[in-house]
Amino acid sequence: MTDKTRRFPLSLSSVVEKPGAAARRPGEATSGQTAARNAAAHGLRDALAAAAPRNAAKPASPQGAAQRPAGSAHPAAMAGAGNPAAAVPAGARAAPLVSEAVRKAMVERVAKQGVRDPKVLAAMLEVQRHLFMEPALASQAYIDASLPIGYHQTISQPYIVARMIEVMRGNRNGGVLNRVLEIGTGCGYQAAVLSLVAKEVISIERIKPLHELAKSNLRPMRIANIRLHYGDGMLGLPQAAPFDGIILAAAGLEVPQALLEQLAIGGRLVAPVGARHQVLQLIERTGQSEWSSATLEACHFVPLRPGTV
Repeated sequence: MTDKTRRFPLSLSSVVEKPGAAARRPGEATSGQTAARNAAAHGLRDALAAAAPRNAAKPASPQGAAQRPAGSAHPAAMAGAGNPAAAVPAGARAAPLVSEAVRKAMVERVAKQGVRDPKVLAAMLEVQRHLFMEPALASQAYIDASLPIGYHQTISQPYIVARMIEVMRGNRNGGVLNRVLEIGTGCGYQAAVLSLVAKEVISIERIKPLHELAKSNLRPMRIANIRLHYGDGMLGLPQAAPFDGIILAAAGLEVPQALLEQLAIGGRLVAPVGARHQVLQLIERTGQSEWSSATLEACHFVPLRPGTV
């Protein structure tokens, strides 16, 4: 992997309306940590201590298919004393049925399923999943299941999000991810989690209304290291390559060659592969024209499709 890192000149704030206040990365440390953050860290230690050995096989995640009309996106922001992102703006949707304790229980469950990376678990605790879905589904946001976000797409189950990111971080560079490419932005949830473990996140969505939904969800959070792109994810984004990590949120019969070519040497690509029977596949670039692959576990995702709609 090259030590040279090229910073993409545009941040999320240049893709969407510029916020009034300066943006900063959610991963930056703050001088005054709050009691909420300390409680979160304690919860993660408990989760790691209680984590059972990873099973050889995991149950596949159910993926539903539902559709809702365009324009139903809600602008909502991350909240909480321990969150370095902007506070929830006045008038933002409230979710009285969810709390930090519920989110903490989700993270502990993910840890018991075998995810051990503390940085990934911390990111899962930080991002409020219910803010990325319809209010009617907010009370179900922290169950371990995929849920519909419209246009026959889903938000992936928490375990599979954490698992894929953990695998991608297990590279030869000590887990450092300077630039990550996400194929399938969806509602923007996974991009928000990725923003806490990578220096730059570039996310591509082929469905225009979902691209707009992700912008609407992420805009109030002022996450400066995410760039959203509307286009064909199977083509990747050559002008921003190489990527230290590539993650796919949809399953193809094989991983597109264009994405393999955009992976940095030493970088890792994690993708579901297959039709009816899908498996999570890890591909690592070991040389200029060499890649190695390994099958991880069963999974279930919506299909990977070309073009834009």
